[in-house]
Amino acid sequence: MSQSSNANRIQKGILAIDQQLYDFIENEVLPKVGVDSDSYWSGFEKVIKEFTPRNKALLATRDKIQAQIDQWHLQHPAKDGNIDYPAYKAFLQEIGYLLPEGDDFKVSTENVDDEIAHIAGPQLVVPVRNARYALNATNARWGSLYDALYGTDVISDENGQEAKGGYNPTRGAAVVAYAKQFLDENFALASGSYNDATGFKVVDGKLEIVQGDSSTELKDAEKFVGFVGDAESPTGILLKNNGLHAEIQIDANHPVGKDDPAHIKDVLLESAITAIQDCEDQSCRRCRRKSGSVSQLAWSHEW
Repeated sequence: MSQSSNANRIQKGILAIDQQLYDFIENEVLPKVGVDSDSYWSGFEKVIKEFTPRNKALLATRDKIQAQIDQWHLQHPAKDGNIDYPAYKAFLQEIGYLLPEGDDFKVSTENVDDEIAHIAGPQLVVPVRNARYALNATNARWGSLYDALYGTDVISDENGQEAKGGYNPTRGAAVVAYAKQFLDENFALASGSYNDATGFKVVDGKLEIVQGDSSTELKDAEKFVGFVGDAESPTGILLKNNGLHAEIQIDANHPVGKDDPAHIKDVLLESAITAIQDCEDQSCRRCRRKSGSVSQLAWSHEW
């Protein structure tokens, strides 16, 4: 926060607050959390006063260490693609980048969100000042399994399954087969396979999978979380495995769903668990690596 003021900033103590941020906090945040304006901004000012000097000192230390590392590499260029690792390690210990290994210890935490503490899944880190990256990360929260399979080499190009040109029905059939195998493995039925499913319905809070003239249920009923639409003909079935959700989307009028015996048009997977807004400049590079692929591929690493 700068102490300089201009037409687009609101002055609160030493804080010069961007008008949009100020309006958001005042009109949308504070009324919902029950904190009065003066208490919030005075508390925020205390945090800035206390931690800004610490942050500046830490950043200065980081810059100093990075300069030392850069200089070491200039003075000790790699030979045949290799560096002297024992010497490098000794140098990193000398400048305090690596510290001696301490005694065993345990750490306990409280009040940590499940998304951080208990759910195994990708946590996207994006620079807070790049709106496009933040939007990509938000959209990556859920991803289409069908799209991910069709657009990547998870499905091979062999046997007429090429992804070139327009829509390839042979590749599409391979995608559906893979997705139903995924459902069989992670949300097993008491009998039969999702390949046998001709419909879904919810009876007395339990999921029933119709298989022609008969029906079955999930082998583990607790994996059924909820549904969208009418219980007799839902348009969405929400399941959960290892803390991650999957939604079976149903639409008899959809180009894919109309040809499926159970009218499944897609399976959406919870791909990324969080979208962390980071003020660290290095997050830009991490985000570039992640934002282009996570919505298609992250699902495969956690299920």
